[in-house]
Amino acid sequence: MKYLLSILLLWSASAFAQNMDAATVKRIVEGKNYVVQAQMVTSRYGPPTPGRSLTSDYDFTVTPDSIISYLPYFGRAYTAPANPANSGIMFTSTQYDYTAKRNKKGWEITIRPKDNRDIQAVFLDISDSGNSQIQVNSYNRESISFSGTLVERDNNGRKAF
Repeated sequence: MKYLLSILLLWSASAFAQNMDAATVKRIVEGKNYVVQAQMVTSRYGPPTPGRSLTSDYDFTVTPDSIISYLPYFGRAYTAPANPANSGIMFTSTQYDYTAKRNKKGWEITIRPKDNRDIQAVFLDISDSGNSQIQVNSYNRESISFSGTLVERDNNGRKAF
């Protein structure tokens, strides 16, 4: 029953997602001005279902001068955080490498923060319709993946719906 509910939630989230065209996605990705809203999380050590629906607003924001991660974490950590309140993948980076490559279905983006000791790399797969996958690789934790949708940011830095 849980498996069926997860599939239904994933389908309904993608059915109501803001579908974009390839030109819009290209402009947003190359402009580095977007938010990926996470809707599902998949952990290597999570439940036996294909993923867990996120009931709160979690996102990964890319701007020309910074990246901001506000994502939860479920899984195995090799070292415990000094502050248990910092157990999620929550950070801001102003020094990072950003590589975006076009593929047949959309974009493959690699972000490597230089000013964060825990995050090794963040990989984004963004389809031409705006559906997105995030994979976060860490030095101190097992990797974790998120699925969600691409949202363009407006000129004031807010999500433009």
